[in-house]
Amino acid sequence: MCRPPGLFRRAFARSAAAACALVLLGCSAGLNDPYPSAERGENIFYTAFTERPKHLDPVQSYSEDEAAFLYQIVEPPLQYHYLKRPYVLEPATAAEMPGVRRYDRNGRELPATADAANVAKTVVEIRIEEGILYQPHPAFALNEDGSPRYLGLTADDLRGIRGLGDFEETGTRELLAADYVHQIKRLAHPSLHSPIFELMAEYIPGLKTLHEQLVAAQKAAAEQGGGALDLERFELPGVEVVDRHTYRITLQGVYPQFMYWLTMPFFSPVPPEVDRFFAQPGMAERNLTLDWWPVGTGPYMLVENNPNARMVLARNPNFRGESYPCEGEPDDAAAGLLADCGKTMPFIDRVVFSREREGIPYWNKFLQGYYDASGVSSDNFDQAVTMTSQGDVALSDEMEDRGIRLLTSVAPSIFYLGFNMLDPLVGGGSREKGVAGSGAPSGSRESREQARKLRQAISIALDMEEFVSIFLNGRGLPGMSPIPPGIFGAREGREGINPVVYEWQGDDVNGRPVRRGLDEARRLLAEAGWPNGRNARTGEPLVVNLDTTPGSFGDKTRSDWLAKQFRSLGVQFVVRPTDWNRFQDKIRQGNAQLFFLGWNADYPDPENLLFLLHGPQGKVRFSGQNAANYENPEYDALFERMKGMPDGPARQQVIDRMVAMLRHDAPWVFAFHPKTYSLQHGWVYNRKTGAMVRNNIKYLRLDVERRAAARAEWNEPVLWPLVLVALLLLAMVSPAVLHWRRREVATAVPDEAGEKR
Repeated sequence: MCRPPGLFRRAFARSAAAACALVLLGCSAGLNDPYPSAERGENIFYTAFTERPKHLDPVQSYSEDEAAFLYQIVEPPLQYHYLKRPYVLEPATAAEMPGVRRYDRNGRELPATADAANVAKTVVEIRIEEGILYQPHPAFALNEDGSPRYLGLTADDLRGIRGLGDFEETGTRELLAADYVHQIKRLAHPSLHSPIFELMAEYIPGLKTLHEQLVAAQKAAAEQGGGALDLERFELPGVEVVDRHTYRITLQGVYPQFMYWLTMPFFSPVPPEVDRFFAQPGMAERNLTLDWWPVGTGPYMLVENNPNARMVLARNPNFRGESYPCEGEPDDAAAGLLADCGKTMPFIDRVVFSREREGIPYWNKFLQGYYDASGVSSDNFDQAVTMTSQGDVALSDEMEDRGIRLLTSVAPSIFYLGFNMLDPLVGGGSREKGVAGSGAPSGSRESREQARKLRQAISIALDMEEFVSIFLNGRGLPGMSPIPPGIFGAREGREGINPVVYEWQGDDVNGRPVRRGLDEARRLLAEAGWPNGRNARTGEPLVVNLDTTPGSFGDKTRSDWLAKQFRSLGVQFVVRPTDWNRFQDKIRQGNAQLFFLGWNADYPDPENLLFLLHGPQGKVRFSGQNAANYENPEYDALFERMKGMPDGPARQQVIDRMVAMLRHDAPWVFAFHPKTYSLQHGWVYNRKTGAMVRNNIKYLRLDVERRAAARAEWNEPVLWPLVLVALLLLAMVSPAVLHWRRREVATAVPDEAGEKR
């Protein structure tokens, strides 16, 4: 029996209306929100990461990608003051700043001002606070008799275990001085390959002794069927536990920069029982390792590790709490950075890191309010930032309207074009016998002088201001020396310019550095034996080769720009691109001529930058970090003196002399110091840029209600397209319905009353 047409129409109309209502309801409920509905309104900081962390074990981790996670979890004894610049060290888990004593070869204690040459050893004693607890962890769970609950696990015990959350019980214990000593021993572990082992072994010779013992023990264990090394069975000469909360490190000679290393995860605590817990058979196969699940006393703990999609930090319930700082730079109060003075940190409950492989989705989610902060890439620079007529940077109107704030700072980094000083042409070196390109015998004083003028000419001709403007959107500061602004030893104003490349125009207050003209560069080139880019003796053209990798100066636009700069001198320029491994081989063997590299300072001390041109760090002879293979006996002697000096006028005077020598010898073109540009929404408080401060999340605070309101406003659904689609669908379906109705009426059979049914 057919349904009456009126009933069908009403049912169809109700169905269509219900379908439209459901679609619109779904859109209005936040269909584009990338986070679970359970997280809405929670005190969660949302950010992103682009590269998956390779190591989270504090003995191996040494990259910025990993630091974003690890520094929130583990706690070295020291940290940097969050607000003060230049950077100032302060206690983290340490009860006070470490005591430092220096001794001569006869064991007599020396004053802090003693000449570094007279110091035979330095003793650093660290006392940590009492009562600090580790995060909850199954490694600390105990049976009723006090024995470890999860030690000696069998395959059956591990059945069904896929993560730390699958262990039913957790425990904690107090942080001990022995935990720090245990971690320092781990630097020598033959299976862990710590990137700082060789450096630290220079100052803690006992590390090499321990390493040799551990290699022998590991070999013996392998011959007997394997088994993990128990570091508690071994002593580390030079590092000792004094008492429950105090330990002592004895350094060979003097090394003031060691205090900066005490802010890094390499010197954070690792409890022996955590090592034993993760060393059990079957753990590594389940990614149950310290490299995957770091353990610490810090404000946060890692609760979700999916490096291809999402990493989550949660507040450590055992964290003791810290007070937000009450001092900073002069402008910090006006910027609102002191409003939380004295309040207990951390302020945020959870941190969700989502992996973004592409920049556009990252940027769009930031604009929608789904990420609380964002960097500024070249792709979105024009949308985010405008340049004033004076060259200053300001937020675009769109960003201002959304309440977004811009944070900028100069990174403690240097990018440079290095000359290989062993090359006969640009270095005047004697590595290859014969005659340099200018005609002087390679390695002779004349050859070295001609090569120096050639390097100076190239330094002037390569307009780094133009390079920064074109390729970095102005996000860089042309380099005057290896030392970035903000690091002790860097000079500003007239005193800070490189007089070989720049001259000062105007008075000391309102003046500015101006790059010397091409006429000066051409004069130097002629004095180098290459007038107008031709050999003064043979007439052959001057050819300079740049060895590079794709992505730096190897891409076409940058190469074309460089070629143009060299052509202004009449010099032929050749790019020799290669892959990274081949490039490294060329640098190690001294086969490059001109190359582009950069260096991020590990700590805010000029020693960590000036050592890049220290003779004993030469790449070819000593496999060091001096890729230019620059050697200058006076510079090397001053470096050895400077690195052991405290900051002050005497040290500044030595640094000034060293920098003057580098400017004169020009082993580098001091290209630029990068500037960091960072954006944050107005509901994020207490965020301050500073590359050295990596444990920064505990200082941040959110206005969650303001964020929710902004998200609702910025992501309000646009309903009219859906209504239009629904009407179009209705218009398409209506003819079919009418046709079906006519057909049904036409084929119906009349009943006794004459009505069709």
